[in-house]
Amino acid sequence: MPDRTVVDDPQQLLAIVEALVFAATEPLTLADLLDLFPDAGEERLRDTLEELRRTCEAPGRGLQVQPVAGGYTMRTKPDLGEWVRALFRSRNRRRLSAAALETLAIVAYRQPITTPEIQVLRGTDPVGVLQNLLDKKLVRVLGRKKVVGKPLLYGTTREFLTHFGLNSLEDLPSIEEFGGLTPPSPPARGAIPFEEPEEGNGASHAEEYEDAGEDENERDDDGDDS
Repeated sequence: MPDRTVVDDPQQLLAIVEALVFAATEPLTLADLLDLFPDAGEERLRDTLEELRRTCEAPGRGLQVQPVAGGYTMRTKPDLGEWVRALFRSRNRRRLSAAALETLAIVAYRQPITTPEIQVLRGTDPVGVLQNLLDKKLVRVLGRKKVVGKPLLYGTTREFLTHFGLNSLEDLPSIEEFGGLTPPSPPARGAIPFEEPEEGNGASHAEEYEDAGEDENERDDDGDDS
């Protein structure tokens, strides 16, 4: 069996390094490669990384190799970003139910918001839907509202922006556009219609609340939101 630390063929080494940069969860460093190929030498490995970077810069390639934090990582080219965001938006639309999208819209436009406040707007208990959104990391616990019972406050996450292709909450579409991602479910009896907040309210709502801190993991307490 050949020694895996010795790779004489330059093209094979290039292919291996490309696979390693792609598979690494953190930027791949020269030190990482030296651990794997101690006999290759620092200069050869550095040249291989640079060759890989130049190769990926060629027209017709969808990925690029970038120096990041002292190592190398593989990313999609910026001019293809809209296609990647469209993929995530499409997948997100398929995975989220109408109830989840409606609840997510309420959280996005009214955050920070509590479970009882969501229930008033939708007319149904949102605990199950909120748990689903928490599991998908589209919603997170911001803290507790400074009222009796200190109910948990919810808001959107960075993953929410990524999935919907938004740069910030200021880029949120209208309620009609957001709700149009899937056919709306019929409102429950007694539900209050959800209207788009006036300019200056909604996502920028500055209600006093306690910072989540350790409470972010206290989702099981949500039954106290009353």
